[in-house]
Amino acid sequence: MIRTIVYPLIQGLSKTFQQAFKKKITVQYPEEKRELPDRFRGRPGLVVDREGKIKCVVCMLCVAVCPSQAITIEAGEGKTPDIRYPREYVIDLGRCIYCGYCEQVCPKEAIKLTQEYELAQYERGNLIYDLPKLIK
Repeated sequence: MIRTIVYPLIQGLSKTFQQAFKKKITVQYPEEKRELPDRFRGRPGLVVDREGKIKCVVCMLCVAVCPSQAITIEAGEGKTPDIRYPREYVIDLGRCIYCGYCEQVCPKEAIKLTQEYELAQYERGNLIYDLPKLIK
Protein backbone atom coordinates (compact mmCIF):
# COMPACT_ATOMS: atom_id res chain seq x y z
CA MET A 1 0.00 0.00 0.00
CA ILE A 2 2.72 2.48 0.96
CA ARG A 3 4.73 1.46 -2.08
CA THR A 4 1.84 2.33 -4.42
CA ILE A 5 1.64 5.83 -2.92
CA VAL A 6 5.30 6.67 -2.35
CA TYR A 7 6.76 5.52 -5.67
CA PRO A 8 4.55 7.77 -7.87
CA LEU A 9 5.16 10.66 -5.45
CA ILE A 10 8.92 10.28 -5.81
CA GLN A 11 8.61 10.10 -9.60
CA GLY A 12 6.54 13.30 -9.63
CA LEU A 13 8.96 15.15 -7.38
CA SER A 14 11.95 14.08 -9.48
CA LYS A 15 10.23 15.40 -12.61
CA THR A 16 9.46 18.67 -10.81
CA PHE A 17 13.09 19.12 -9.75
CA GLN A 18 14.31 18.37 -13.29
CA GLN A 19 12.09 21.12 -14.69
CA ALA A 20 12.95 23.58 -11.92
CA PHE A 21 16.60 23.80 -12.95
CA LYS A 22 16.17 23.93 -16.74
CA LYS A 23 16.51 27.12 -18.73
CA LYS A 24 13.29 29.14 -18.60
CA ILE A 25 11.43 29.55 -21.87
CA THR A 26 8.69 31.85 -20.62
CA VAL A 27 9.05 35.51 -21.59
CA GLN A 28 7.62 38.17 -19.26
CA TYR A 29 5.88 39.80 -22.22
CA PRO A 30 5.28 43.47 -21.60
CA GLU A 31 8.67 43.98 -19.97
CA GLU A 32 10.65 41.60 -22.18
CA LYS A 33 10.23 41.37 -25.94
CA ARG A 34 10.93 38.24 -27.94
CA GLU A 35 13.69 38.41 -30.49
CA LEU A 36 12.01 38.02 -33.85
CA PRO A 37 13.50 36.19 -36.83
CA ASP A 38 14.55 38.27 -39.84
CA ARG A 39 11.78 36.87 -42.00
CA PHE A 40 9.01 37.80 -39.54
CA ARG A 41 6.08 39.51 -41.26
CA GLY A 42 4.44 42.25 -39.21
CA ARG A 43 2.68 45.52 -39.99
CA PRO A 44 3.09 46.67 -43.61
CA GLY A 45 4.68 50.03 -44.28
CA LEU A 46 5.59 52.15 -47.29
CA VAL A 47 9.22 52.89 -48.10
CA VAL A 48 10.38 56.45 -48.68
CA ASP A 49 13.48 57.34 -50.72
CA ARG A 50 16.23 59.78 -49.64
CA GLU A 51 14.30 62.78 -50.92
CA GLY A 52 11.25 61.88 -48.84
CA LYS A 53 9.12 60.68 -51.76
CA ILE A 54 7.19 57.44 -51.65
CA LYS A 55 8.73 54.80 -53.92
CA CYS A 56 5.30 53.55 -55.04
CA VAL A 57 4.53 54.15 -58.74
CA VAL A 58 0.92 52.91 -58.51
CA CYS A 59 1.43 49.81 -60.66
CA MET A 60 -1.48 48.19 -58.73
CA LEU A 61 0.26 44.81 -58.56
CA CYS A 62 -0.07 44.72 -54.77
CA VAL A 63 -3.82 45.30 -55.08
CA ALA A 64 -4.13 42.52 -57.66
CA VAL A 65 -2.11 39.96 -55.71
CA CYS A 66 -3.62 40.60 -52.24
CA PRO A 67 -5.72 37.50 -51.41
CA SER A 68 -7.75 39.29 -48.73
CA GLN A 69 -8.28 42.49 -50.77
CA ALA A 70 -6.93 44.61 -47.92
CA ILE A 71 -5.15 47.19 -50.13
CA THR A 72 -6.83 50.06 -51.98
CA ILE A 73 -4.93 52.66 -53.97
CA GLU A 74 -6.07 55.85 -55.68
CA ALA A 75 -3.59 57.13 -58.24
CA GLY A 76 -2.52 60.70 -58.69
CA GLU A 77 -0.57 62.08 -61.64
CA GLY A 78 2.36 64.44 -61.55
CA LYS A 79 3.27 67.19 -63.99
CA THR A 80 3.67 64.67 -66.78
CA PRO A 81 1.45 61.63 -67.39
CA ASP A 82 4.31 59.16 -66.93
CA ILE A 83 4.88 60.27 -63.32
CA ARG A 84 2.37 58.63 -60.98
CA TYR A 85 2.13 58.60 -57.23
CA PRO A 86 -0.43 57.27 -54.76
CA ARG A 87 -2.89 60.02 -53.85
CA GLU A 88 -4.50 57.62 -51.43
CA TYR A 89 -3.00 54.32 -50.20
CA VAL A 90 -5.01 52.39 -47.62
CA ILE A 91 -4.33 49.02 -46.00
CA ASP A 92 -7.01 47.49 -43.80
CA LEU A 93 -5.05 45.54 -41.18
CA GLY A 94 -8.27 43.92 -40.02
CA ARG A 95 -8.38 42.10 -43.35
CA CYS A 96 -4.64 41.70 -43.95
CA ILE A 97 -3.33 38.16 -43.44
CA TYR A 98 0.35 39.23 -43.52
CA CYS A 99 1.17 36.83 -46.34
CA GLY A 100 3.87 39.08 -47.82
CA TYR A 101 2.68 38.79 -51.44
CA CYS A 102 2.49 42.59 -51.75
CA GLU A 103 6.14 42.89 -50.71
CA GLN A 104 7.25 40.15 -53.10
CA VAL A 105 5.44 41.48 -56.17
CA CYS A 106 6.36 45.18 -55.83
CA PRO A 107 8.85 46.10 -58.60
CA LYS A 108 10.08 49.22 -56.77
CA GLU A 109 10.28 47.62 -53.29
CA ALA A 110 7.88 50.30 -52.08
CA ILE A 111 6.10 48.18 -49.48
CA LYS A 112 7.77 46.27 -46.69
CA LEU A 113 6.44 44.18 -43.85
CA THR A 114 7.98 45.54 -40.66
CA GLN A 115 8.87 43.81 -37.39
CA GLU A 116 5.99 45.54 -35.57
CA TYR A 117 3.47 43.07 -34.17
CA GLU A 118 1.65 44.89 -31.36
CA LEU A 119 -1.38 45.94 -33.39
CA ALA A 120 -4.33 45.25 -31.07
CA GLN A 121 -7.00 47.97 -31.08
CA TYR A 122 -10.34 48.53 -29.40
CA GLU A 123 -11.98 49.98 -32.51
CA ARG A 124 -11.90 48.52 -36.00
CA GLY A 125 -11.36 51.96 -37.54
CA ASN A 126 -7.93 52.18 -35.92
CA LEU A 127 -6.78 49.19 -38.00
CA ILE A 128 -7.23 51.09 -41.27
CA TYR A 129 -3.85 52.58 -42.16
CA ASP A 130 -3.62 55.42 -44.66
CA LEU A 131 -0.55 57.15 -46.12
CA PRO A 132 0.65 59.02 -42.99
CA LYS A 133 0.37 55.89 -40.82
CA LEU A 134 2.04 53.68 -43.43
CA ILE A 135 5.04 55.98 -43.85
CA LYS A 136 5.90 56.00 -40.11
